Amino acid sequence: MAVSGAGDGTGGTPGRGRRIILWRHGQTSWNVERRFQGSTDVELTETGVGQARRSARLLASLGPDAIISSDLKRAARTAAELAALTGLDVTLDEGLRETYAGVWQGLTHEEIIDRYGAEYTAWKRGEPVRRGGGELETEVADRAAPVVLRHVEKLPEDGTLVVVSHGGTIRTTIGRLLGLEAHHWESLAGLANCCWSVLSEGARGWRLLEHNAGTLPEPVLGDDD
Repeated sequence: MAVSGAGDGTGGTPGRGRRIILWRHGQTSWNVERRFQGSTDVELTETGVGQARRSARLLASLGPDAIISSDLKRAARTAAELAALTGLDVTLDEGLRETYAGVWQGLTHEEIIDRYGAEYTAWKRGEPVRRGGGELETEVADRAAPVVLRHVEKLPEDGTLVVVSHGGTIRTTIGRLLGLEAHHWESLAGLANCCWSVLSEGARGWRLLEHNAGTLPEPVLGDDD
């Protein structure tokens, strides 16, 4: 879904500025079962590997300059598919892991609501909640966003960084880079497995060009009319 406008670099034109592609890992068995994974190290399913291979072919055509990834297996395996096509090394960083959610981890969505309904509802309202006794969303952003920015600084002019991570971590990182207040981060819809979001560097900071995309970005013409 394109959410930005002309001259922002989605068409691959020179002078677009640096670009960040935040790519969620492929499907796991816990995704299928709707279990909260958090920092639990769950492998990709065969379907997830296939998703990663398909998406990697698309993302490779964008000519990434660097790949960084969460060190959890589901993200690292996804990143490896892109590395195989581009010849780039993958830098693994635990700062890109999914939110640690304590006793919520391993529970299904229904079990969380049944056992921790008040906590879940408060989180959905945008209140700062340590889900399951784990991390606050702002703490996730505090560890993940600096990792992304450190690697962005190493890019060439108009370079592209691919960040392979997790739904919650990607959402909080986007929110932080866009300068949104934390209670608005939930307004960013979740990413499907192996879909991605694209941020581009502009004169006023980072802009969200694509969100929950699964196809190559298209230029958006006349975004002010």
